[in-house]
Amino acid sequence: MNKGYAVFCDADRQFYDSPHHLSPVRGPIAAGQTVGEPAGEWYEAARRPVPDGWQRHRSGDWLAFRPAEHELPPQGWKIHVSACLENAESILDRTMAYCVERRIAFKFVPSRYLLHTRNAKYADRGASGKFITIYPADEEQFGRIAAELDATLAGEPGPYILSDLRWNAGPVHVRYGSFTRRDCYADGMLRPAIENAEGKLVPDPRGPVFRIPDWITPPEVLRPHLEARAATTVEASPYVVEQALHFSNGGGVYVGRDSRTGAKVVLKEARPHAGLAADGADAVTRLARERYALEQLSGLACTPEVLDTFELGGHHFLVLEFVEGRPLNTFFARRHPLIDADPGAERLAEYTEWALRVYGLVESAVDAVHARGIVFNDLHLFNIMVSEDESSVVLLDFEAAAPAADNGRQTVANPAFVAPAGRRGLDVDRYALACLRLALFIPLTSLFAIDRGKAAHLADVVAREFPVDRGFLDDAVAEIMREPGREPGNGSRAGAAPAAPGPYLPAGPADWPYNRDSMVRAILASATPERDDRYFPGDIAQFATTGGGLSFGYGAAGVLYALAESGADPCPRAEEWLLERTKQPESGTPLGFYDGLAGLSWTLHRLGHPHRALELAELAINQPWDELPADLHGGAAGLGLALDALGEATGESGLADAAMRCAQLVARAMDLAPAGTAADGTRRAGLLYGGAGTALLLIRMYERTGDSALLDLAAKALHNDLDRCVQSAGGTLQVDEGWRTMPYLGAGSVGIGMVLDDYLVHRADERFARARGDIVRAAQATFYAQPGLFRGAAGMVLHLSRTSVTGPGTEPADIARQMGALAWHALPYQGHLAFPGEQMMRLSMDLATGTAGCLLAVAAAHADEPARLPFLPPLKKRPMNRLLPES
Repeated sequence: MNKGYAVFCDADRQFYDSPHHLSPVRGPIAAGQTVGEPAGEWYEAARRPVPDGWQRHRSGDWLAFRPAEHELPPQGWKIHVSACLENAESILDRTMAYCVERRIAFKFVPSRYLLHTRNAKYADRGASGKFITIYPADEEQFGRIAAELDATLAGEPGPYILSDLRWNAGPVHVRYGSFTRRDCYADGMLRPAIENAEGKLVPDPRGPVFRIPDWITPPEVLRPHLEARAATTVEASPYVVEQALHFSNGGGVYVGRDSRTGAKVVLKEARPHAGLAADGADAVTRLARERYALEQLSGLACTPEVLDTFELGGHHFLVLEFVEGRPLNTFFARRHPLIDADPGAERLAEYTEWALRVYGLVESAVDAVHARGIVFNDLHLFNIMVSEDESSVVLLDFEAAAPAADNGRQTVANPAFVAPAGRRGLDVDRYALACLRLALFIPLTSLFAIDRGKAAHLADVVAREFPVDRGFLDDAVAEIMREPGREPGNGSRAGAAPAAPGPYLPAGPADWPYNRDSMVRAILASATPERDDRYFPGDIAQFATTGGGLSFGYGAAGVLYALAESGADPCPRAEEWLLERTKQPESGTPLGFYDGLAGLSWTLHRLGHPHRALELAELAINQPWDELPADLHGGAAGLGLALDALGEATGESGLADAAMRCAQLVARAMDLAPAGTAADGTRRAGLLYGGAGTALLLIRMYERTGDSALLDLAAKALHNDLDRCVQSAGGTLQVDEGWRTMPYLGAGSVGIGMVLDDYLVHRADERFARARGDIVRAAQATFYAQPGLFRGAAGMVLHLSRTSVTGPGTEPADIARQMGALAWHALPYQGHLAFPGEQMMRLSMDLATGTAGCLLAVAAAHADEPARLPFLPPLKKRPMNRLLPES
């Protein structure tokens, strides 16, 4: 799970949105309050009139103030001030008065809610703690401001900012970095940049480690603070850290060894004032709660023992017994039968028996915890350790635990097991156990955060796929649907809210064209034309880069393409919105196809706006290309494909020439390193970021020019990608990422298979022919964790509908079965068919992760004119209209 998505769930109950879009009257997370409830407003300082001679503007989480005549240097030493929720307003008032009096530019986070979000447990560790940023004019002013603010704020607590150097022991921190927005490409991504000694833009690192650029000599005023930082070591501890297991903004979890006894231990770290839970408790407070809970549970076989506590460098540590075994979530890859296309009745029965036995062990463990008067409060698949012989379980991570007598709310939770707001005390664990009953069979319980009514639908799916007693599932649904104040069902459904009449979904993915019309209505119903940053809600990538809400992968361009490609009526209002916002694209908009100008240009031309398309293409051509990565998603391959198509459509020779320059850039990159190679030598594979995407450009340019050298290069790129693949015991071919294997369309083997099909149209290759058959097998699993086009089931439907491989797995009935499984992820939105996005915590309407991508995949299987991904035209037609599997 990518925990960075959680912070984008607060502002909207159905769609991902940036935290700063939460209404300003929403604010701090008070004790006993759930995230997003009304609780205050912006700080008084943020509501004051702008001082005379000053300018103010809003940028994401920040509210910035600058003297009207002031020009910021592009980079330098800047100052950050941290704060706790309790003292933030006082620190802001004093710091703002200091800066306004001296006419020093600054910015700050304008509300308690946003400050809480930045300091939350799973907030970005590099940005956490930054409450106020101050921009000195030069090094002399930098030293004076830091010293004077440190004196002014002396004694005020605040979280340590991991990316910075702390000035003495107060809330003032410093780092060298950019003052104004500049970008450069690094490791295939557009990143914030600073200028090095040679005047070249290089990445401005913003991770959770303090770094001084190699060419910068720190000012003398920093010497004592650098020495103090270097003096903190781990030598005073009797424990040796051997491995980091996990990091959050609250601290790390490590495997270590007691140097006195040699015993293996677990060390849990807590940073003061950081890693806030929903009730405002910091990591240190939660570590104390965990110690208390485990001491109450001492002697139980299902919980670890507390061995020691200590403090080092201001951080608190809890030393726990090391528990052998594997987390329950890892057993899905080892045991779950639905990772295969046809697991058979015997295997399904064996798994069902195993799942019920493991559930019984977990339920007994929770009962034992409850018997000691403790609520676990954070039960989920990652917090259950199963012994190697699978005969016992141990519950881990009790930082959210609380006395049952407190009857409190949940404050930390995994998204797939988060209890409704009204659940308190023991009911929180009962809800999690009910979710576990379903998740052991179909792990899609994160969808309940969008619609708890999905529980009954998933229970129906489980009952259809597994030989499990229906009462076991019905009890789970009853508990999940039970409203606060009602008694638990106790084996019956008496406590459940009444189920809605009729089918859960308005249409199934196989019900063409009704499913198309339903998805189109869902997409249009989600539109936010009043917003400047996006028209259709999608992935959090909409907020990660400039223009993300416009882009082909995650924004309006891709949605409009999917609508047109599926045969839906035009959406002129959305086209007008996109045209208006591409008149003058924002500085920093990427050049790529899925993330930037190339995709916007290509889409607008396809939608009938050639003038704007050519303007954007010219803008892209005139940008520096030297550092552009080679890939399809945001690099030279995608740019080249777009320019080549525009050149052919318009007859503009300059576009064709620019496309060939992109092919040459790709070829040069392949001479230096295979496509997708990062600075650390690791290499990505697949359609979006690997060799398959670059091969696609080279194949299309070969078709245009007849130059066989281009086809030779395409073969090399595809061989590089296949070198990254491994074959499973079942014969599937998937990309090996080191810690997992990936079959998906975007960065897995299916994307490679798409391009192998196109290469083999022109030239025979025994390895390629064999590989694409094994890739088809990888696209036939019964269950995929997500529905999305690039990282889920929709991509499998698209590939199987298009591939020229014949035989088992690509027949109409096989594709129909895959679309039936796609319905497992589906949700109703305003009475229409919709799909969740990445991480399954909110709906998405974009192409890469959401409903538009699912629409494209279904249209590829069903439509008389099959839908396609750009630059991947259909290889054959496969009628699907009369195949309507149960959904």
